[in-house]
Amino acid sequence: MKIELDNRDLRYTGRIDDRNPKKPEFIFAATSLEFRFLGTRAVLTVTNRRQYWNSYIGVIVDGVQQCMQLNESGETVLELVNGPLAEHTVMVFKRMDSCHEFVLEELELDGELLQMPQRPGRRIEVYGDSVSAGEVVEALDYIGKEDPEHEGQYSNSWYSYSWQTARRLKAELHDTAQGGIALLDGTGWFCEPDYVGMESAWDKVHYNPEFGEITEWDFSRYCPQLVIVAIGQNDSHPYDYMKEDQGGEKAAKWKKHYGDFLGRIRGVYPQAHIICITTLLEHDRAWDDAIEEVCQRTGDKKISHYVFRRNGNATPGHLRIPEAQEMAEELESYINGLDIEW
Repeated sequence: MKIELDNRDLRYTGRIDDRNPKKPEFIFAATSLEFRFLGTRAVLTVTNRRQYWNSYIGVIVDGVQQCMQLNESGETVLELVNGPLAEHTVMVFKRMDSCHEFVLEELELDGELLQMPQRPGRRIEVYGDSVSAGEVVEALDYIGKEDPEHEGQYSNSWYSYSWQTARRLKAELHDTAQGGIALLDGTGWFCEPDYVGMESAWDKVHYNPEFGEITEWDFSRYCPQLVIVAIGQNDSHPYDYMKEDQGGEKAAKWKKHYGDFLGRIRGVYPQAHIICITTLLEHDRAWDDAIEEVCQRTGDKKISHYVFRRNGNATPGHLRIPEAQEMAEELESYINGLDIEW
């Protein structure tokens, strides 16, 4: 039986391009489709668009997670469930950032859709880079080390500190994170050599120019009570001006733009608490000092700066699962101490 992809018993989470609701497009890490059904078989067909690395998606069926590789382009048919008659809970989610995008084309069930439980009342949004997206997090043989050579197989947003924190808090998550991104256009690593910064991507659905049209996000569709801003690690490329000249012109420009960015977030989420962080990934402390300065300057009592116990000192490569868990545990404790109106 074919299930229309705008069926009300399907649950979508994340910034999704659903201009055609019968063919929703997944762009951001941790974007998901969830459903429950009583039956024997579930098959999902998707169309992939790839920029770099191999393309992998996550599937969790009845609590068991697996990784599935998509064809570089065109359709991939994914058999999600095939077994005896039973009640099943299924989640299909985007493991990776906009190194690829995919369109849900068709869902077929041998069975009957069941109603999903109520959504969580708590909502979180994260603006971040590769660490927030869970890039290379599954490379467990490289804890505290440089990254291994890979083709994307180790990236998994499920184990990012972002999603781990949200699950600990029993909150819904929009993970607006992209590997290599910095705050300003012209810096960082994303879309080298014509670098795209978070200033240009934060309010978009499609934001990767390699995939064509750039589209705007409607902020009225999701209103988080908590926003985490995890930007300031890729900003040192191609030149670490904050480390070399923290009082200089470039540093002053970055601080102004960071403050303006916080102001834009406040503009769309007037009541949200905003936490500014960097991560355990190695970087110069001057960036954290700059963030602290900007946060103090805002005078906004609902903007705070959190520095992790091993902030900037834990690993020269991306965080692995235990390190992301360490961040999530610290964040959970810190957030629980805040006066957030969930």
